[in-house]
Amino acid sequence: MAEQKRKDLTLVIVESPAKAKTINKYLGKNYKVTASMGHIIDLPKSRIGVDVKNNFTPEYITVRGKGKILNELKKLASQSKFVLLASDNDREGEAIAYHISESLKEKYPQVPIKRIVFNEITKPAILEAIKSPRDIEFPKVNAQKTRRILDRLVGYNISPILWAKVKNGLSAGRVQSVTLRVICEREDEIEKFIPEEYWTLEAIFAKSKKEFTAELFKVDNKKPEFRNQDDVNKLLKSLDEKNFSVTAIQTSSKSIRPTPPFTTSKLQQVAANRFGFTSKKTMSIAQQLYEGIDIGRETVGFITYMRTDSTRISPQAIGEVRNFIEENFKESLPESPNYYSKSETAQDAHEAIRPTSVHRTPDLVKKYLTPDQFKIYSIIWEKFVSSQMTPSEYSTETILIDNNNATFKISKSTLLKEGYNAVLNLLKSKDGEEKYVKIPPLKEGDKLDLKKYLPEQHFTQPPPRYTDATIVKFLEENGIGRPSTYAPTISTLQERYYVERKQRQLVPTVLGKLVNQLIVKSFPDIVDIGFTAKMEDNLDNIEKSNLDGTNILKNFYVPFIEEIEEASKNLSDHKKSFDEQTGELCEKCGKPMVKKLGKFGFFIACSGFPSCKNSKPIPLADCPKDGCNGKIIERKKAKRGKKFYGCTNYPTCDFVSWFKPTEFSCPKCGKFLIEKNDKIHGSYKTCIDEKCGYKQVEEH
Repeated sequence: MAEQKRKDLTLVIVESPAKAKTINKYLGKNYKVTASMGHIIDLPKSRIGVDVKNNFTPEYITVRGKGKILNELKKLASQSKFVLLASDNDREGEAIAYHISESLKEKYPQVPIKRIVFNEITKPAILEAIKSPRDIEFPKVNAQKTRRILDRLVGYNISPILWAKVKNGLSAGRVQSVTLRVICEREDEIEKFIPEEYWTLEAIFAKSKKEFTAELFKVDNKKPEFRNQDDVNKLLKSLDEKNFSVTAIQTSSKSIRPTPPFTTSKLQQVAANRFGFTSKKTMSIAQQLYEGIDIGRETVGFITYMRTDSTRISPQAIGEVRNFIEENFKESLPESPNYYSKSETAQDAHEAIRPTSVHRTPDLVKKYLTPDQFKIYSIIWEKFVSSQMTPSEYSTETILIDNNNATFKISKSTLLKEGYNAVLNLLKSKDGEEKYVKIPPLKEGDKLDLKKYLPEQHFTQPPPRYTDATIVKFLEENGIGRPSTYAPTISTLQERYYVERKQRQLVPTVLGKLVNQLIVKSFPDIVDIGFTAKMEDNLDNIEKSNLDGTNILKNFYVPFIEEIEEASKNLSDHKKSFDEQTGELCEKCGKPMVKKLGKFGFFIACSGFPSCKNSKPIPLADCPKDGCNGKIIERKKAKRGKKFYGCTNYPTCDFVSWFKPTEFSCPKCGKFLIEKNDKIHGSYKTCIDEKCGYKQVEEH
C-alpha cells in the first residue's frame, strides 16, 4: 500500500527552496515539490569545455557539489508517476529544465516528464500551470546553449592573456567588457573636461511692498549667454532700473500621463535613484517578493516574475486594477485601459512587474515585510496602479517682465486634477508638483520696483559618472545584455576590482582602466556596442528559430581566435606595472616593502614573498586623535564583513569611523576630510572632527 501511495506522487522541480516551500503549500498530498538549486548540469570550470572542431559541441558535466541533489531528484523521480519541471520561464530556466529532463530520462525513461511555467507564484497561477503542461522548447534551450558557449569562448580565451600580461585571477566577459569600456570612456571624458565659466542673472522685484524673484529669460528674444561678469555688467548698464513693467501674463495647462508599470531595468533605476539600492540588492529583494512571503495563514508570491522587458499586463490584472481604482479613486479612472508600446528590443516574454493582487496594498501588508521589501513592493504597487489611471493636470501662470531688450520670467504651477498622483506616495515626483511661489496680484502694464540684481557665477560641470541607474539605462537603450544580466554584470566588475562604487558612482580602478585598454586594443569587436547588441539580437532570433546557433559561433570564432593569437604574441607585459617601492623595510625579514595590487585593491607586502608573507593594508590618513601617531586603515567587522576605518595603534587608540578618509585635508585644522551625502547638500566633504565643523559643499 505504501509503495502504491508513493507511485501516485507527482514530482514538481523548481529552482529554489523558497519557491518550493511556497508552491508546496498550494498543492495537495499527491505532489512533492523540491528544488534543483539552479543549474545542475553545466560546462566544467577547470577547462574550456567546448569542442570547437566538432561544431562547438559543449562538454556538459554535473556541477561540482550538485551530485547529491541530482541523485535525490533521480530517486524522487523513480518513486513518482509524473515529473513536472517548473524552473523559471526564460532561457536559463528552459536550459535547467532540459538538462534535468535528459538526466532523469537516461535513468528512468519510463517516467513521463513535462514542463510547466507561470508568471506569478499564487495558488490560482500554479494550479492553472499544472493543468497545462507542455514539452521543452528547444529553440530557447539552443539560444541559452549558444549564449553559454559564446561567453565561455570569450572568457576562457581572453582571461589567460590577462593572467599572463597583467596579473592572475583576472577575467573578461562579453557583456562585462563592453560595460567596463563605457564606464572607462566616461571617466576619460571627466578627466579631460575643462570647466568653462558662465553667469546667470535673477532680480528681486516688488509690488505694493511684496517682493518676489524672477530669472532672466531672454535678451533680444534669445536665451541669455554670459561668459563672464563683464557680459552681465554690460547688460545691466543697458537697463533702466526704474522702467520694469509686466508685459504679459500667460496661462497654460498641461497634462502629464502616467508611466508604464515596471520592467526590470526601470525597477533597478528607480530603486537606485530613490533608495540608493544597488541593482544586485534590488533584484535580491524582488526575488524574495516573487518567491513568497509568509502572511500568517499562507505563503504567497507578492509580485509577478521580476526579469522582464515588457510593459504588457494581462487582461485579468487590468480588470482587477480598474475595479480597484473605481472603488478607491473613482475620479481617476479612465474610460478605457491604458496600453503602452513596447521597446524595439523587448522580447515581451513576460508581463511587466506588478503585484499579484492589487488588493494587497502596501499599508495592508507592511507588517509582513522588512523595511527594504516594503520599499520595493510599494513602488511596484504604486507604479502598476498609477499606470492605469488618468493623467495629472496642471495650470501654469507665467509672468513676463520687460525692460528694454531684457525679459525676466516667473512661473507658478497649480495642480488642477490629481489623476494618477492620487495613488503615489514613495513614487511621488517633484516634477510638475505645485510650486509654492509667492507672487503678488499682478496685471499687464503694472510697474515694478527693482530691489536688487542677483548675478551668479557658475562653471560647466563634466558629464556625471555612471551609477547603477544610469549604466542599466545605457545598457538597455543600446541593447547590451538582457534583464537578467544587468545586476550580475555590475557585481562582476566590482568583484574583479575593475570598478569601485563611490557615493553611488561607478568609478574605474587603475586595474580596470588597464584591462579595458588592453581589450579595446586587441579585441575591438568584443567591446563594440553595435557588435554586442547585434549578438543579443542573434540570440533572440535563435530562440525564435530564425537562426542556427552553430553558424553564429563559427562566424564569431574564426576572426576572434586570430585576435587571441595576435594578442598572445604582441601584447606588452604589465605584470609589474602596479608595484611601487614604499621606502619601508619588512619588520619580519628586513627586505623592502612594496605597494602591490591584489584582488581587492592595493596593499603593502614584503618583496621577499613567498618566503616572507608579511602584508598590511595601505594607510589612508593620519589618526586624528590628539597625541596619537597611528595611521588609519580599513578594517572589517568579523560577523558581516562590514567595512570601517580604525587606527593602527588599536587597542591603545580606540578611534573608529564608518566613513572612509578622503585624500583631502581640512583647511581649518589639518585633519582628514570624509565624504557624506544627504538630501539637503547632496554629496559633500566634511572634517572628521565634528568640533571643527568644516564643510565643503560641491556645486552641481
